[in-house]
Amino acid sequence: MADDKTNAAAYWKANVRLITGCLIVWAFVSYGCAILFRPLLSGIPIGGTDLGFWFAQQGSILTFIGLIFFYAWKMNKLDQKFGLGE
Repeated sequence: MADDKTNAAAYWKANVRLITGCLIVWAFVSYGCAILFRPLLSGIPIGGTDLGFWFAQQGSILTFIGLIFFYAWKMNKLDQKFGLGE
């Protein structure tokens, strides 16, 4: 019984660490690259516009979609590690 509780605690600790990492990446791309660092990125052309505008319009959305797939992939590995796979 105690082993199950420590296993569950380790699982949720790893899950929260993964979520925190994904949120940090999301916040950096959404707020950092699109808003805070936009003046620094404005001189880099990409797709007919500057890189700061691209991050604000499409880069943050594409990063978010990438994070969804990354999270699903890592959670499948985490589930298998803790014996919770399908």
